[in-house]
Amino acid sequence: MATRKPKTKLKVIPLGGLEEIGKNMTVLEYGNDMIVIDCGLAFPEEDMPGIDLVIPDITYLTKNMDKIRGIVLTHGHEDHIGALPYVLRELNVPVFGTLLTLGLLENKLKEHKLMDSTTRHTVVPGESVKLGQMTVEFIHTNHSIADSVALAIHTPVGVVVHTGDFKVDYTPIDGDIMDIHRFAALGKEGVLLLMSDSTNAERKGFTMSEKTVGRVFERIFEETPKNRIMVATFSSNIHRIQQVINAAYAHGRKVAIIGRSMINAVKTASELDYLYLPPRTLIDITEIKNYKDEQLVIVTTGSQGESMSALSRIAFNEHKQVSIKPDDKIIISASAIPGNEKSVIRVVNELLKKGADVIYQGIEDIHVSGHARQEELKLMLALTKPKFFMPVHGEYMHLSSHRDLAISMGMDKANIFVMKTGDVLELTKNTAAVNGTVPTGQVMVDGLGVGDVGNIVLRDRKHLSQDGLITVVVTMDKESGTVVAGPDIISRGFVYVREAEGLMEEAREVVLDALLRCEEKNITSWNYIKTLIKDTLKTYVWQKTKRSPMILPIIMEI
Repeated sequence: MATRKPKTKLKVIPLGGLEEIGKNMTVLEYGNDMIVIDCGLAFPEEDMPGIDLVIPDITYLTKNMDKIRGIVLTHGHEDHIGALPYVLRELNVPVFGTLLTLGLLENKLKEHKLMDSTTRHTVVPGESVKLGQMTVEFIHTNHSIADSVALAIHTPVGVVVHTGDFKVDYTPIDGDIMDIHRFAALGKEGVLLLMSDSTNAERKGFTMSEKTVGRVFERIFEETPKNRIMVATFSSNIHRIQQVINAAYAHGRKVAIIGRSMINAVKTASELDYLYLPPRTLIDITEIKNYKDEQLVIVTTGSQGESMSALSRIAFNEHKQVSIKPDDKIIISASAIPGNEKSVIRVVNELLKKGADVIYQGIEDIHVSGHARQEELKLMLALTKPKFFMPVHGEYMHLSSHRDLAISMGMDKANIFVMKTGDVLELTKNTAAVNGTVPTGQVMVDGLGVGDVGNIVLRDRKHLSQDGLITVVVTMDKESGTVVAGPDIISRGFVYVREAEGLMEEAREVVLDALLRCEEKNITSWNYIKTLIKDTLKTYVWQKTKRSPMILPIIMEI
């Protein structure tokens, strides 16, 4: 009897975005076809000194490059498109996204000189693109950036729905409500797997509409007839910027934009008609001196307290065109990303010291999230009625809260998969199971170097930052192994030498004693001598100071 050929399984492999905020990237693999969903970066944590960005490890993708049919993007935020300039150097594959998403991506590609080598396909919500044996359908959603989409991936074993980042906003700024009907229709036809945004899964109720922020702006502008107004927000939040411009126009104020990413975003969004600029409203920052305070609104980057951002430079008197005046009204229209709270407080303190009136979340409702809360997440589960469910985008606490929501709605716990980055979920029409892992991790970007700083270099940087460095320089005779000069001891970041001459002199004698013992025993192995210098000095310094600086022996031979 002929044996039946085993059926091909659909593999879903997250390469980032689980048990972390940012770095979102997921692979769908069926037979010889692979689709990559999003390609985001994360910002460095406190224990990553000197690191600029963190991107996903794409070892699995480079090994399977010939299988990749395309990268599909849900929206234009950094945590979904930020790693593309680095990844596209390794993988020359087509990229699919909506008009604004690709517009924002092109700013990055120009900077990295990748425009000519990257194939880009603009899609519109409602459109489908066939990629190998899978077809990707783009579905309009609402989020804190325009032109966001969810994806329905039609595969030979069933439909996979990936929500991207979303919220249910019944009164969005562009008037275009999320395509709830399409999610319901897919649910009726049958959804095999739902992957849904978990960022706000712990928060009860509904996320407020973006329109509520506009009403607060209106009120603040009315209450501030005489003073200059500054608004700091995310450069990608085009709808928020639109509401600031609308309020400024209604109150006869001119708008100046500062901050490189803000200028790029406003230029791209207005060229693509996602941002309406009323005539004669926008002015260049160099023109602000020609207007009175009550005629001005300045829109700036720096809502996260980033040290090089425009708002931070203004706060610390480092900006060429703008300096704080007493009674300036400054609105920080964003919530602090976890880890950025201290930076935001530092900037707010500095602005307050200079006499500015600072409004931030907690004082007024000048920010709403772009992510669905519990009631909206339940709505997504109710509409799509998935057979299997995989929470995505968030720390473990967010993913597990989302799992509990699904259980509360009657879903079987066995059909819900709270995964780790690198886990492989295998699906057939009726089954799902986690089976194996692929290599994953963090690739660190430092300056122009991508991946050349690993855990060992980071460990050394932490060591240097905590205890400093001692360099021991010894000149030895090549033939006999006798000490000709030194040892000279140089300290950096350990102790101030002039105030610790006794300690340094003793340390020198301890090392010299050890070297003379080597001479007596006729030991001439450089490796042995270097290790001996390290161990001897380490023991002495620890006894005297209870510190363990990095010790770097340098032997010169003559």
